[in-house]
Amino acid sequence: MSEGWISVDQALPEDDQRVLGYIPGNKVFLPGGDLQFELREVVVLRFCQDFYAKNEEKKAKHGVHFWAGEGNSNHFFADVTHWRPIPEGPEA
Repeated sequence: MSEGWISVDQALPEDDQRVLGYIPGNKVFLPGGDLQFELREVVVLRFCQDFYAKNEEKKAKHGVHFWAGEGNSNHFFADVTHWRPIPEGPEA
């Protein structure tokens, strides 16, 4: 993994922080219904700390934390192996 990526085993983002998440083998299906897809292993996610804290069934199955995506790209905690802060844009 290149420099700047943080393993979820080492540290987690702040609650509600938007980050770039690395999801190995993440398939995004393309419009058209013919099951064509492309790999998008880096996506924008929002970290949801203790998301399943009060849901024992989901917490046991998926872990206590969650990654909220944009559109239909939500992910269970275990899907993401690394994350990094979103870089600031260029100066105007």
